[in-house]
Amino acid sequence: MSETHDVVELILEDHRRMEELFRQMRSVEADRAQALKEFSDLLIAHALAEENEVYPALKRYRNIDNEEVEHGEEEHEEGNEALLALLEVDEVGSDEWDEKLEELVEAITHHADEEERTILNGARENVAMKRREELGAAFLKERANQLGSGCGSIENVRAIVKG
Repeated sequence: MSETHDVVELILEDHRRMEELFRQMRSVEADRAQALKEFSDLLIAHALAEENEVYPALKRYRNIDNEEVEHGEEEHEEGNEALLALLEVDEVGSDEWDEKLEELVEAITHHADEEERTILNGARENVAMKRREELGAAFLKERANQLGSGCGSIENVRAIVKG
């Protein structure tokens, strides 16, 4: 992690880490099961930290579109469902695993791209740096709490998806 506490930069760093983990999950040379475990923890912790600490705060800004924020939350649900489908495949690297991985990549890449263009650009333009740093600190704290609780376990992901 970098030294920044700007919530926009922190979220972008997580997005780039997720892309790196996708590359590992696609690689036969990598420890794909370990990459999936790290990805699962990161995705769940990241999404919950956004939903609990960042999204509600951003909804208060006039020039940030609340519908975009709500859409982001819906896309988290889609990402969680795609993650669960991959976690439920028995054999890492099987055809089914590869297929579910690509569905997950598609869901997350679409969401990250849209979030960066709408919500994060809106935050960058409309939210003062001091406030973005406060949100970043809250985001990191919630994210760390979630990571510490093993949030990406299949049981927890299943519980989140079943809601």
